[in-house]
Amino acid sequence: MTEEMKYKDPSLPLEARVEDLVSRMTLEEKMSQMIYDAAAVERLNIKKYNWWNECLHGVARAGTATVFPQAIGMAASFNEELLHDVADTIADEARAKYNQAQKKSDYGIYKGLTFWTPNINIFRDPRWGRGQETYGEDPYLTGRLGVAFIKGLQGDHPKYLKAAACAKHFAVHSGPESERHHFDAVVDKKDLRETYLPAFRDAVKEGKVEAVMGAYNRVNGEPACASEELMENILRDEWKFDGHYVSDCGAIEDIYLRHKVQDSPEEAAAMAVNKGCDLNCGRVYESMKIAVEKGLLTEETIDKSVKRLMKTRFKLGMFDPEEEVPFNEIPFEANDSKENRELARETARQSIVMLKNQNDILPLNKEELDSVAVIGPNADSQPVLIGNYSGKASKYVTLVDGIHNALDDQTRVFYAEGCDLRTTEPSYWGNQPDAGFAEAVSIAEKSDVVIICLGISPELEGEEGAVANSDGGGDKIDIALPGMQEELLAAVAETGKPIIAVITNGSPVELNSVDQRAEAVLEAWYPGEEGGNAVADILFGDYNPSAKLPVTFVRSMDQLPDFRDYSMQNRTYRFMESDPLYPFGFGLSYTDFEYSELKLSADSFAADEEAEIKLSAKIKNTGKVKGTEVVQLYLKDLESSVSVPKYELRGIERVELTPNEAKTVEFKLKPRDFALINEDGKAVLEAGEFEVYLGGSQPDSYSQQLTGKETLKSQITVKGKNVEFEY
Repeated sequence: MTEEMKYKDPSLPLEARVEDLVSRMTLEEKMSQMIYDAAAVERLNIKKYNWWNECLHGVARAGTATVFPQAIGMAASFNEELLHDVADTIADEARAKYNQAQKKSDYGIYKGLTFWTPNINIFRDPRWGRGQETYGEDPYLTGRLGVAFIKGLQGDHPKYLKAAACAKHFAVHSGPESERHHFDAVVDKKDLRETYLPAFRDAVKEGKVEAVMGAYNRVNGEPACASEELMENILRDEWKFDGHYVSDCGAIEDIYLRHKVQDSPEEAAAMAVNKGCDLNCGRVYESMKIAVEKGLLTEETIDKSVKRLMKTRFKLGMFDPEEEVPFNEIPFEANDSKENRELARETARQSIVMLKNQNDILPLNKEELDSVAVIGPNADSQPVLIGNYSGKASKYVTLVDGIHNALDDQTRVFYAEGCDLRTTEPSYWGNQPDAGFAEAVSIAEKSDVVIICLGISPELEGEEGAVANSDGGGDKIDIALPGMQEELLAAVAETGKPIIAVITNGSPVELNSVDQRAEAVLEAWYPGEEGGNAVADILFGDYNPSAKLPVTFVRSMDQLPDFRDYSMQNRTYRFMESDPLYPFGFGLSYTDFEYSELKLSADSFAADEEAEIKLSAKIKNTGKVKGTEVVQLYLKDLESSVSVPKYELRGIERVELTPNEAKTVEFKLKPRDFALINEDGKAVLEAGEFEVYLGGSQPDSYSQQLTGKETLKSQITVKGKNVEFEY
């Protein structure tokens, strides 16, 4: 191998190859690699490359691909293995599309292998339009699912990444959307470490995520894409992150135009690069040359960033012979396959939460139904299947489609939209917003049961600038069902026919009247291309619901603090001071599960010993059908020196059981799991008493009232002196 070709030698160590390549580049060539649509450097055989790709719940914005349920729906499965499999499948489709694009010399946007996914921000307020992109409100659950998704996407090859994942948006980012470009998220050290950072820590330290994306907002005064505290002190120094850091799109421009922390593009570029932001989604880094000339930025610092970026491209196999990279063999036909469509349907089934089932009205018996009325603005809507950041499915199954598919010709399926999603005023020509009520009531009267499909839509919630019909710049200004949906439900309820409500949404909405008027309620989220079939599978008993809520459904806006307040006080199940309508971790089944025989390997340990507490309990299916239970382990500190969450999720396990079958489930807790976060942001294990709970829900009395089941509990004593742990 000649000296000139050293970086092309796959047998050499990665670092040596990167070092060699970057050493051959001019300053201008290096800078050209730090903008998201990186230029080709033909003399070094560096192809043009666009870093911007999305795959939140399927390869997005790149043509046809399998559309899985929205992220918040996948989170409701509480299933790490499922998210790993979904991400692995997405990576296959990504490679299939990338391989074909390369053959056609298509190097455009959304055609690469670096995916700006997953979004592991904490969904702290239901008004946030992008909450649908997250895994919910709990740091532990978000961390577990985020790690699973990252590992599935990146693969387990010893040398090559199948695709590169990116944990976003670092950090303390969850609205308001309309203020994100100039907003300062003020958060104390305790909330930062207790709530906003754990999932990112897990993504970096356990998931080995290849990239991290900075948020638009400032955090305690520092722009998140140029933050010494977040980027240098925590991410690189403390967590030893060695991947690349990318700005959110336009965030570097915000530094001088909106945050006004710097005065010019070159100063903003220098500030971000000096703090370790390697890649600019935007154009401000074109000003780096001026920054170098002014002495604001050195070529040595630029080298660090370019090396990190090139390392990712090497790990994706972009500088190796095609036959050396196994993922180059994935054919175009792997995309949008029958098997992947089946996985989308199974994922949707596992995401649907049954919130109410009065007198066991569900599942519906197909043999006993002569007619069904399917009503509502979301019954035949494609947008409510897909959510935001999605690809194009080759086939969409709406809710009414799925119900048609599930029933034979002997059962009449009536359909009426009833009303649209938003309208509350007469049209210019006098068409009334309740003009469809008469038709809806008429078909309800002629049917055995009503399936009413309500909720919201990605047309009403999402990212700023992408949701033209949002009242709050992407966010919701309130959580009520929009339009005339409440009135439609009331009119249909007057018929006296039993009502099954199917809710499609990416965030909690106010469901008090739905809960009062419907005999059964299914939370379907944005369920993906196979959503209609999955909902029908649940409705007619072909699948037993097992999902749990990954986010709290409050009763009303009165239970919410100020949207702009990033304190966790009175937010999420961990800190709420009143009972919600539907709690985090809640979800019903068509069968019953009985918990017994909670056992602990020890009822005490010393704070400074390397202990491992093993917990086990027996779970039995006491019902008549096969079902899966999501077992939840919660921990409560009874004697803390500072305020702590009411209790915290510390373990999840899915258990499938046939009727009368029993299994023993086991968990392990380590001393670090008992540590609190003090006012200085330190993880400290204090001596004292702890309670541990095991069950199918939170241990609070309201959750137990809703489920009709008590959680098992026991006490553990921590002895000795307080011990500080690595965060």
